[in-house]
Amino acid sequence: MLFPTITFAVFFLLVFVGSWLLMPRPGLWKPFMLGVSLLFYGWWEWRFVLLLALSAVVNQGFALLIERLGPGAGRKWALAAAVAANLGVLGWFKYYGFFVTSFVNFAAAFGFNADLPLLRVVLPIGISFLTFRVLSYVIDVYRGTLRTASLLDFAVYVTFFPYIAAGPIARAAEFLPQLAAPRDPRRLDTSRAFFLIFSGLVKKMLIADYLATHLVNGVFTTPGQYTSLETLLGIIGYSVQIFCDFSAYADIAIGISLLLGFELPENFNAPYTATSVQDFWRRWHMTLSRWLRDYLYIPLGGNRKGRLRTYLNLMVTMVLGGLWHGAGWPFVFWGFLYGGALIVEHRRVDARRERALSVSVGRERRAILAACDSLPGAAGATVAPVAPAIAYDKRPWHGGVWPRIGVFAFVSLAWVFFRSATFAAALDVLARLFQSWGSIGAAVTPGVLLAIAVGIGVQYVPRSIWERGQAGFSLVHPVLQGVVLAFGFVLLDVLGPTGPAAFIYFGF
Repeated sequence: MLFPTITFAVFFLLVFVGSWLLMPRPGLWKPFMLGVSLLFYGWWEWRFVLLLALSAVVNQGFALLIERLGPGAGRKWALAAAVAANLGVLGWFKYYGFFVTSFVNFAAAFGFNADLPLLRVVLPIGISFLTFRVLSYVIDVYRGTLRTASLLDFAVYVTFFPYIAAGPIARAAEFLPQLAAPRDPRRLDTSRAFFLIFSGLVKKMLIADYLATHLVNGVFTTPGQYTSLETLLGIIGYSVQIFCDFSAYADIAIGISLLLGFELPENFNAPYTATSVQDFWRRWHMTLSRWLRDYLYIPLGGNRKGRLRTYLNLMVTMVLGGLWHGAGWPFVFWGFLYGGALIVEHRRVDARRERALSVSVGRERRAILAACDSLPGAAGATVAPVAPAIAYDKRPWHGGVWPRIGVFAFVSLAWVFFRSATFAAALDVLARLFQSWGSIGAAVTPGVLLAIAVGIGVQYVPRSIWERGQAGFSLVHPVLQGVVLAFGFVLLDVLGPTGPAAFIYFGF
């Protein structure tokens, strides 16, 4: 059941009415929300509803066990079992084929025939997001930052339909407190909700799907049929497509949740305005970035165990983050590229600090020597250097227009491997950049150029302007709001594609 469809519109209308009628009675509302969320998920494949139910029951059991165990090895073993169970399920559904194929190919390279069974395992939608959500609950209970909820509350958190397929990765500590008391329908931020939903539909239908069908799919499927300029625009177009597609889902999910009385965390903050790769990951898929930081990078040691260990932790975090996205070596390489880029940036910052320390110590030493030489009988005295208190320059090591262009170029290059099924396919696309600069190509159309320009340019619009726009819309009479939205939806239906494509991140 896709968001931009009539089926979902009817479904959500019924859910919206039922939710607010039952909201004053949590004993009825929670089973109702659990039921409609399972219906939403089962619309794709009803057999995986059992997976959601088992995930809720098993992880609730682990959390209760961890909470009841006293300090000691027992809690750690319970946590390890919970992590292993969740990663085992994820590994079976998502990585079984990848690991088997990789092992068989590795053995064949050394002359061995490893005839392992290769089963066709159907990937449940959103299983990676599900795994991270339930792990955040169990780990936070282990850390003592969160108390266990009731099984019903936890099941609602696990299955909540707006974010179940592709995020944002709302943590249990962010969502469960909102179940404590009924919401007031008179305090709904409807203007922001409709603004997010409509802007998400625009990004999905008029930009992401348009670029996919008019340029990107062709460039990445049959690059030999496109000129170098078309290929370049196809690479840039995919950067725009994946941003508009994924942020559209997040916007719609947040907007729908607002209409149901729930606040979800933001997931994007103009990522293509980033001035560094580190800045990019503070803006792109922010809930994933924070999850990897808090539950992987920091537990590995973060930057607390020396420079080399910091670099290793960065690389491990990004490579595993790449593998989280998909079962394939191109995803691993995609993570490796980001890990390498972050290491380079950290190394440059470290080098700047070392130079600042050296210069500051030198100045301090010269000042002390000069002061000592001015004292009677102090000529030629030897003074030990003093380590001064240094205020490091914490600004990014680069800024301005060119760094933004450089980061966007790097991100777009990395997306080529993310989009391609194999290394060979990615290299074919990149090679085409240098093989056919003699003509423009029929795929370079005003519509494609406009979609790319809007997809990038909208991120440079100051946030204050969007906020003023939402505030102004909220002041409009509700009847006029409805007319404007109705006209907008009709326009989307006329200008949009015949049938909306599935969101890109459904596959992860």
